[in-house]
Amino acid sequence: MYYKPKEIAKALNISTSALRHYESWGIVPKPERETNGYRKYTEVHFAYFRCIRAMFPTFDMKFVSKVLFLVQKEEMSQALWLVNEAQAKLYQEKKLAEQTFEMLHSPNLFTKIDQGKIKDEMSIGTIAELSDVAPSALRYWESEGLIEPARHPENGYRLYTRTHLRQIMVIRAMRNTVYSLESMKEIVKAVEHHSIEQAKKITKEALETLNYRNRAQIHSIHELYRLGEVTGLLGKT
Repeated sequence: MYYKPKEIAKALNISTSALRHYESWGIVPKPERETNGYRKYTEVHFAYFRCIRAMFPTFDMKFVSKVLFLVQKEEMSQALWLVNEAQAKLYQEKKLAEQTFEMLHSPNLFTKIDQGKIKDEMSIGTIAELSDVAPSALRYWESEGLIEPARHPENGYRLYTRTHLRQIMVIRAMRNTVYSLESMKEIVKAVEHHSIEQAKKITKEALETLNYRNRAQIHSIHELYRLGEVTGLLGKT
């Protein structure tokens, strides 16, 4: 059975030019042509297009291309493992985001820290030890505007307070997660001004974004599996 470009475009709610773009990028096999030059898309092409449309909301073009190039090379298992790896990374993001959310709900962020070492003013070495964060990371976060320690009036050394320690604990939980730099800044500022409810709202929105990405990834895996069925590659390595 053959499909006209407009039939696939209508089914997927995209333009026929988008189909041509995917083809020109090499992520869809070249179709046969009619004597008049019109493309003759098959069920395999339709499966590729469905897979692309399912993957785009949650994966970037580079990743989509890598997966579909593997499929075209008949390396279906590698393609599936690549998507599985992305799912594993998303799960880790979710765990870290949940850790941040739970931390903000905790009445005391310092329960696992030696209370005797927490002072009104602390050096970068002390704050690094208490938070288990490298001094280089603290300086980097400062350069990004996430934390703003004061300076000793005589020697210029950084001085950190209890509020800074609280902020650092939250940043530590947020790093390498779904939170953008601006979102992290907003959360840290909320902690600084004791607006914990606002910080909770931001982290909850981030978790909702992760839930959306997970649903989208599961959908894309479903379509990738269907592509494997249509191409007959599921039984191959």
